[in-house]
Amino acid sequence: MDLSDLNQLKRDRRAIRHLLSPTDPVDALTSYYALWHDPQRTQLMVHHEATGRADGFVAVCMTGTDLFRPLVTLRAPDERVAGELLRAALAPNRPYQVIVPVTAASLVRAHIDVSSSRLAQIYRLDPSQFEPVINVLVQRVVSDEGIPRFQIESQGKVVAMAGTNWRSPSFAEVFVYVHASGRGRGWGKSVVSACTVELLESRLKPLYMVEEDNEASVRIAESLGYRNIGHSEFAAEGRIK
Repeated sequence: MDLSDLNQLKRDRRAIRHLLSPTDPVDALTSYYALWHDPQRTQLMVHHEATGRADGFVAVCMTGTDLFRPLVTLRAPDERVAGELLRAALAPNRPYQVIVPVTAASLVRAHIDVSSSRLAQIYRLDPSQFEPVINVLVQRVVSDEGIPRFQIESQGKVVAMAGTNWRSPSFAEVFVYVHASGRGRGWGKSVVSACTVELLESRLKPLYMVEEDNEASVRIAESLGYRNIGHSEFAAEGRIK
């Protein structure tokens, strides 16, 4: 990305700020990828209404989670604008991950051939209900990119791990992984607790996304004071029609 492209991205990001709420957890993921994700790995396509004011956008982001399927998120006032943005931003025949609030799922299905999809409920930490878990087995490890994660090892293997998928100036999304050999010991709760403590110390609001049928993950979240806010994210994989 050259300097002119970088400046254009900055202008586009300023133009769409009114479409997102910095304090709303429903907007948190989209806000991060549209406004704060690495500029070198972000493509932003903006739609303007007749007055020149931005009324929709699509963000296409390369992530470390999946190097072959860029992550796509969007806001659009209607199906027509969503279609214009998606056709302009997405390459034919290339697979993408699309994540939007469940209220925008119909916009995605109208223009994406969806091969798989899921709903993830959004949990937000209630700090007044959070009681940290102290577990001396938890190790804090920092990646080459300077991103911390918290893990427990057993017999030379990582059997429980928690960290963040992304961090914006306001929110951070927690992930957790527990190997089958580490389940039933409270280790998932321990690593999520350690991650939560660090986020609170960084003055970030922790979020936790989980599919409703993942009972073990729901138990971890609720036992630490995360509460379902009553909204879900629609995550799909597919190609532009």
